[in-house]
Amino acid sequence: SSGINAEYGEITRICKDEVVCLPLSVSRYLNHMSQVAICTRISDNIHLMDPVTLKIGQLNAGQYFRDQFDAICHQKQLREFMVMNIEPVRNQDKQYGSYSHKHRLADVWVLPLNSLGTDDEEIHTRTHLGNIIQEGDYVLGFDVAHAVVNNAVFDKLKQSQLPDIILVKKIYSEKVKRNKGRNFRLKHLRNNSVAETVTDDGDYNDFLEDLEEDPELRKNINLYKRQKPQWMAEAEEVIAPKVGVEELLDDLVLEMGDADEDGNMLTGDAGS
Repeated sequence: SSGINAEYGEITRICKDEVVCLPLSVSRYLNHMSQVAICTRISDNIHLMDPVTLKIGQLNAGQYFRDQFDAICHQKQLREFMVMNIEPVRNQDKQYGSYSHKHRLADVWVLPLNSLGTDDEEIHTRTHLGNIIQEGDYVLGFDVAHAVVNNAVFDKLKQSQLPDIILVKKIYSEKVKRNKGRNFRLKHLRNNSVAETVTDDGDYNDFLEDLEEDPELRKNINLYKRQKPQWMAEAEEVIAPKVGVEELLDDLVLEMGDADEDGNMLTGDAGS
């Protein structure tokens, strides 16, 4: 989600898993990070990473609002690709700056889904996803070579120095089963008239997937154990990141405004 800056009373225009184009001044401040980067997380700071080198950096609210920048590819604009081949990068020439230890560099060759079964050539790029993807996996990426970007800073970059594709995240299959088989739930305020299931709220389920995939994101969020009916057992076979049982809290006594497993509102005297 977008970051909120209480001091300035504004909301950043940047969201997680978006590709951004940094002003040169911001790039220099972040130890000459590439001007084309991925937003990996939004908290009190905007967390950025160069997916080609793993160099990372962050900006607080004041720094962002003094020199604002925009996404050049939003989440909904990412295209699906299939990984055709992958080779780990074993020797990386790291310069000064901070680098991610959560990710691993790899050279990958991909094909857009609509090119599968054709004679189209595989497209090479370098990615930060080397530790979680393999041949046959599906990924979401920004098709830089074919994108029409309306951004003055991006227009000044040398296109020859940009990758054809920037891979952003892995796609885990069986999305519906994954949602049904989730072993935790959140407590939140909601409108009585809004119904919520495991499939009807894409943005909410995307957020739950982010929690599963990012331990850092969920460390300050209370996750409650969810009782799964037997028909959900097959969902546990889905290969995707999961939250460990040791991280989950036992459910608390329901209070006014809590919801049951089906999202129905419960009152303070529920069950009496």
